[in-house]
Amino acid sequence: MQIEVDTDPVTETREHHHSDPSITVCVCTHNRNNYVRDCLESLRNQTVNLDSFKIVVVDSASTDQSSAELRKIVSTLPNASMIRIDKPGISVARNAAVHEAVTDYVAFIDDDAIATPNWIEQIKRVISERDPAPAVLSGPALPIWEAPLPDWWPPSLRGVLTITEWDGSGEYRTSEVPSEVGPYGVNLTVDRNALLGIGGFDQNLGRDGDLLLSDEDVHVAWKLQDSGRSARHDARIVVNHHIQASRLEPAWLLQRLYWQGASTVATRRLLGQTGLIWRDFPRRLAVTVLFAPTALIPATSIRFLGLRWRHAYSRGYVRAAIRLGKGK
Repeated sequence: MQIEVDTDPVTETREHHHSDPSITVCVCTHNRNNYVRDCLESLRNQTVNLDSFKIVVVDSASTDQSSAELRKIVSTLPNASMIRIDKPGISVARNAAVHEAVTDYVAFIDDDAIATPNWIEQIKRVISERDPAPAVLSGPALPIWEAPLPDWWPPSLRGVLTITEWDGSGEYRTSEVPSEVGPYGVNLTVDRNALLGIGGFDQNLGRDGDLLLSDEDVHVAWKLQDSGRSARHDARIVVNHHIQASRLEPAWLLQRLYWQGASTVATRRLLGQTGLIWRDFPRRLAVTVLFAPTALIPATSIRFLGLRWRHAYSRGYVRAAIRLGKGK
């Protein structure tokens, strides 16, 4: 599925103030109706009326049985509709929702997230009070633990579980926001026309089956910010995010960090930052070589985890950079 680029110059540069922005909420899912049901229930119980926003649920290549059940769940909300796509991939699904929406903004929430009761109200408030209106908004994603966070989990890596707990507000990539805080698709609102103007979410990024590339959300935010639009974090826009027990394992963490290294290279390439890729390459290569023996430790072990996750990230980075150098 290819997303069409809106080439209307008026649309691409629209930055006027929205006094009451219209919003479509997008929920993408694949065979996870138990989560979707709770997510949609949180959207039913918003502090604003249901007729003040729309919901699009994207069934991303679920099984026929799951898809039929999902359609029944969606039908219980008067402001919700469902579309089905047969090509997997989170970026493909999100782009389908963007085309389905006809509102000023699209608010993305993961199927395993729960919107706080005033989520829509606060999105509208933040957009309305800023002139020009921001192109990108994100906010906290607070954890709902399905199992306790293990003691061995590195504190600096809470973010790889898609957790954002910073309670401030400001423009990303400035001194207003800590550098480790970034926009996550679990709680991401984007100006629809601005998003169409950059070609939507890049379908070379984002989860797609066993391909665990990420940063499709970061790429959109930085690309719009680089074009002169505002990309902001605001602590008033909050969701709660389920953290599956299966993720709280050393093997999952190492795999996640490997793909994050590869995603960093892919995102920098798409943003035209190839110089930055190669400036970091020697350091990443050194870590990959020096810590290579740690790869002999079983993935399920927590021994030397601090070295192993750094090795995993660097190995993903180096492999992606070498593929880039070969033109693949």
